[in-house]
Amino acid sequence: SKFWEMASDEHGIMPTGEYKGQYDIQLERISVYYNEVAYGRYVPRAVLIDLEPGTMEAVRSGPFGKLFRPDNFIFGQSGAGNNWAKGHYTEGAEIVDTVVDVVRREVEGCDC
Repeated sequence: SKFWEMASDEHGIMPTGEYKGQYDIQLERISVYYNEVAYGRYVPRAVLIDLEPGTMEAVRSGPFGKLFRPDNFIFGQSGAGNNWAKGHYTEGAEIVDTVVDVVRREVEGCDC
């Protein structure tokens, strides 16, 4: 989330997603990182994924937590405990379809 704090500061985006910048250059390339969902309201082009729900809750309850689309938070129920096989074959396998769907939706929303 630190990356999004820095990007938001550079582009004049408040934690609520509102543009409050002062310079035209801040809006010039804003579409690289953000989608405009309403006039002057921006959300990051981001999908946040973790098998540990506590990590996502920390981001969501942080100062920039309201900036993200709520349905772009994807998390498991118990984490993998730093065990690659558990993350790949069991816990991660349970959320992979959801991850693919959310990433597909974000890609389809791009104007590239």
